[in-house]
Amino acid sequence: MDDKLKQDGRDDSKVDLNDPNEVAYAAKQAGVSSSEYKEFAKASGSSSRKVIADYIAKQKG
Repeated sequence: MDDKLKQDGRDDSKVDLNDPNEVAYAAKQAGVSSSEYKEFAKASGSSSRKVIADYIAKQKG
């Protein structure tokens, strides 16, 4: 089980797309809605924050 209180940085680079709070936070940082963020993640083929952010930037650019 993922203990949210124990964070050692290993999974900070990825978004748990099944965790609504994590998706909402990442979406807010990216300036999109949660549903849009999930679509961008699916389209980018990754759960990496950087990959998704780069994909969003390309789509908005």
